[in-house]
Amino acid sequence: MLTVQRTADGGPEVLHLMETDDEQPGPGEVALDVAATAVNRADLLQRQGHYPPPPGVTEVIGLECSGTVAAVGEGVTDWKVGDEACALLAGGGYASRVVCPVGQLMPLPPGTDLVTAAALPETACTVWSNVFMVAGLQAGDIFLVHGGAGGIGTMAIQVAAAAGARVITTAGSAEKLALCRELGAAVTIDYHEQDFVEEVKAATDGHGADVILDNMGAKYLGRNVSALATEGRLVVIGMQGGSRGELDLGKLLVKRGAVIATSLRGRPADEKARICASVAEHVWPLVGAGEVRPIIERTMPLTDVVAAHELMESGAHSGKIVLTL
Repeated sequence: MLTVQRTADGGPEVLHLMETDDEQPGPGEVALDVAATAVNRADLLQRQGHYPPPPGVTEVIGLECSGTVAAVGEGVTDWKVGDEACALLAGGGYASRVVCPVGQLMPLPPGTDLVTAAALPETACTVWSNVFMVAGLQAGDIFLVHGGAGGIGTMAIQVAAAAGARVITTAGSAEKLALCRELGAAVTIDYHEQDFVEEVKAATDGHGADVILDNMGAKYLGRNVSALATEGRLVVIGMQGGSRGELDLGKLLVKRGAVIATSLRGRPADEKARICASVAEHVWPLVGAGEVRPIIERTMPLTDVVAAHELMESGAHSGKIVLTL
């Protein structure tokens, strides 16, 4: 099978295509012939040597894919060879074939083709698990998501708006802010020019955000707590702004707030299976109805993986970058 391998830790130039032996599914696993995968920021970190895969997981990069079932392992009864699916992966997506636990396979959302479906699993599972299953976002809540024009952000805006929340988001250009409004954000904040704490307070008459989804980590920690509403929940899913910050516990106590840090990749397979099942139940109907759609900046062949990583690192894109085979 064709795979993308790293020759060393480093920049996009360390990625090279190589032929390796086909992987075969074990008990409770399914092999997919991959039609497409997508680039995530975690892929860049893994390429640089900062985000190794969990123990026992392939070193091949890639956290999601779509494709056709090529083989099923012992005990798998819900899928058969030839079925189309998309999958949440712990690794291995940058390849022509991937093996994953059966619980991490999902049907394609209604009306979605294989290439488009490749842009959905990681963002949908991240947003649904953190914003709804962990933070408990409800209709009428104020929801703040940072980086609204990225893959996670564009998904979060749409799903939260569809659930009846009032969405506030940050982004870094007029074009990206316009996209966020198009997707359902009620309030948009240019993080280069505006203080998001002041803007959130002004837009909510001092209430603040009931739920915040943050990918910046330490850099935004104090300001995020300031922007929280009473009994608000801050969910940190990334550390683009560093891993060590100062937390004012007094401010958090007064607000009876919560700071939650989560990751998806290293969770046990049974937890991922529950998340995938919940996404298929709750998010896929929104996709089928046209209320939620993946925002795809560019579709490129897997052979252009170096250029895809360069585009992701530039920050010039909005939404997802998809790689096809």
